[in-house]
Amino acid sequence: MSIRLTELSHGGGCGCKIAPAVLQEILSQSAPMSGFADLLVGTESSDDAAVYRLNDSQAIVATTDFFMPIVDDPFDFGRIAATNALSDIYAMGGKPLFALAIVGMPVGKLPADIIRKILAGGEAVCAEAGIPIAGGHSIDAPEPIYGLVGIGVVHPDKIKRNNQAHAGDALILAKPLGIGVFADAMKKGQLSEAGYAQMLSSTTQLNTPGIALAEMSGVHAITDVTGFGLLGHLLEICRGSGLSAEVRFGDLPVHSLALELAQKGFSPGASERNWASYGHEVSLPEGMAEWQRKLLCDPQTSGGLLVACEPGLEGETLERMKFEGFTQASVIGRMGQGSGVKVKR
Repeated sequence: MSIRLTELSHGGGCGCKIAPAVLQEILSQSAPMSGFADLLVGTESSDDAAVYRLNDSQAIVATTDFFMPIVDDPFDFGRIAATNALSDIYAMGGKPLFALAIVGMPVGKLPADIIRKILAGGEAVCAEAGIPIAGGHSIDAPEPIYGLVGIGVVHPDKIKRNNQAHAGDALILAKPLGIGVFADAMKKGQLSEAGYAQMLSSTTQLNTPGIALAEMSGVHAITDVTGFGLLGHLLEICRGSGLSAEVRFGDLPVHSLALELAQKGFSPGASERNWASYGHEVSLPEGMAEWQRKLLCDPQTSGGLLVACEPGLEGETLERMKFEGFTQASVIGRMGQGSGVKVKR
């Protein structure tokens, strides 16, 4: 009998994340990271990873990410989870060094060979990134969980934070949107083989351009778009930088088959949770369709880099992304004075 991994968990991929508003409430009373002069990036700006300075030319980038299955194939699940976890290192401008596996499995429900395939998927991605999985930790859990601790390195002067955007910066998105839409369609048995292929190709593409973008002084801020959707992660850039942003919906890259599904009403519940958390900070054009609003909040698993670069650097930034295989990378808007995000048609 075949086992559907997605039926063993209550959610999948980055759609499992705690809603932004709830997470903010939970973390609001956290102790400040004072007294650690070499902690260059901590929790203060909701950034993608922690960064700790070792010396004048090296800083450690540390992150962790894990979730429940977004697909049923165990090898593919492992690949997606590992790609997603390493993305946070690239988003800081870092180069991965090694990883540790995080494994929680319902041992009584999943055969050992299925669990082994999940781990093999993660190992395959790390091999592609040129790093080992050097250890990890496992528990017997009620739902399948897999992910990585990622450790990388970056020059302290070349860290790409999410709170350093400048007014007038161009906004560039490296991967198309629509992964949450694909996941919803799959859960409902309506995802075609072609749709699955688009989903898998995107979610297993390592965000390697982050390393090259770290060398570009005109790239001011980077984050990756994951469970909070495009608007949620763009708002983190806006809040941290003390700026606003304007996005043109018509310029957004969207997976072609996800666009068709979104127009038919496919959308995960996390899209509404996201909107409920930050919709008050967003201005939408009059008459915008419901499916369009949901797509702006669509939780991305292993989504693309969102980059703020100085005017005139758009071509070079896009060239770097497309050279590394991100053929649908697009300029989607600009940063400005004020606060919040304005969406135009």
